[in-house]
Amino acid sequence: MTDLCDLSATEQAALLRDGKVSARELLAESLARIEATNSEVNAVVTLDAEAAEKAAAAADESQASGRLLGPLHGLTLGIKDLHATAGMRTTYGSPVLANNVPDADELLVARERAAGAVILGKTNTPEFGAGSHTFNRVFGVTRNPYALDRSAGGSSGGSAAALTCGMVSLADGSDMGGSLRNPASFCNVVGHRPSPGRVPTWPVQDPWFTLASQGPMGRTVADAALLLSVQAGPDPRATVSLPEPGSIFTAALPTRLDGMRIALSPDLGGAVVVDPEVAALVEAQVATLTELGATVVSDCVDFTGGSEVFTTLRTLNYVLMFGDLVDRAPDMVKQTIRSNVEQGRALTGPDVARASALRGALYNRVLAFFQGYDALVLPSCQALPFDADLEYPTSVAGVEMADYLGWMQAAILVSVTECPATAVPVGFSKEGPPIGVQVVAPHHQDFQALGIAHAIEQVTKAGERRPGVIPG
Repeated sequence: MTDLCDLSATEQAALLRDGKVSARELLAESLARIEATNSEVNAVVTLDAEAAEKAAAAADESQASGRLLGPLHGLTLGIKDLHATAGMRTTYGSPVLANNVPDADELLVARERAAGAVILGKTNTPEFGAGSHTFNRVFGVTRNPYALDRSAGGSSGGSAAALTCGMVSLADGSDMGGSLRNPASFCNVVGHRPSPGRVPTWPVQDPWFTLASQGPMGRTVADAALLLSVQAGPDPRATVSLPEPGSIFTAALPTRLDGMRIALSPDLGGAVVVDPEVAALVEAQVATLTELGATVVSDCVDFTGGSEVFTTLRTLNYVLMFGDLVDRAPDMVKQTIRSNVEQGRALTGPDVARASALRGALYNRVLAFFQGYDALVLPSCQALPFDADLEYPTSVAGVEMADYLGWMQAAILVSVTECPATAVPVGFSKEGPPIGVQVVAPHHQDFQALGIAHAIEQVTKAGERRPGVIPG
């Protein structure tokens, strides 16, 4: 018999709606699972059981009076420690903010709370979300539940690890260079990077910055779609906010892909170096997609210039976000952030103009590419989960990486396109850790990315395997 904590969030939600399980009961199971697994994994770093118990009690009392609180009624939720949460310590993984307790929820958290979620606590993240390995000087390293000596990915590594261990029903995250997709791949769960503006961000220092995106994580694609239905929807304060309501993500996800034309590339058209095991599982999805009725073609977007665009725009943003902090307390900020700020400050006007031109050219190539395809399937991450004691893998498939972003290019290049992408599990490496693919859809076609990923999920069933750290 499957434990309540290991059911999908959509299954848990059905039990809650039908009165077969109470919010208090689900919370008790989640807390027990945290007690059983978190000491080994270190995914949930701030826990407020008392506040969660009050929220669960309110959900049960509301249901007893004939009213559900919303689409997430009674479901337990982990909030990434980059998202401001009222009355709950929010550290951003930084010793500077180790005792920070916000007065108000940011927009993402406010929407999740209003939808009836029972917020358990905060999930671990690297310092200010920099890098795709979850460790910091406040809470330490988050470990991969499938191999405790390996990384859980990042920067939403705490969310991904908490999900796969069944500590929470759902978890949120954010993604600039793969922070929803890399940990989803490493931890055998689903992460969806929405189109810019699909999930509006508020407050924000640069409302026109579209390289980063907040989004959902779940044990299944349907779970991610459920959370996205709450997170998404317009907000007048967000300059790039998309107009469609979040309810569009409550539609039934497809189980067939008949008539679809899908491109696939294990190495992004030769743009990146990929671990052979990862490449082999990406290539194996040709058979999966064909079985689902799609026509599969070996093809890829021309990502020329994408890495330069990402580096330029990201370091420019780091000057805005962290420049003052680096000046005030350089010893309190990790080296990678300091070096990124230095890079940003060294940029010239022509550097930024060149990046803008390269970005525009790539955007136009993407538009032309998707005239012929419904989606592009790529590896979620180039590398397998690596030694958790390393800051990042210095080589992939025997090729040295230039810096800590080198092994993340499969996700980074997609970020620059501004296309939505869903990371979904497809299998496991010989040594055990998981491998996933990302389904990249045309601009603003988030439901299409989720739908294709859902169909793949129904065939591979890779996401159904739970990690060994779960008791029994």
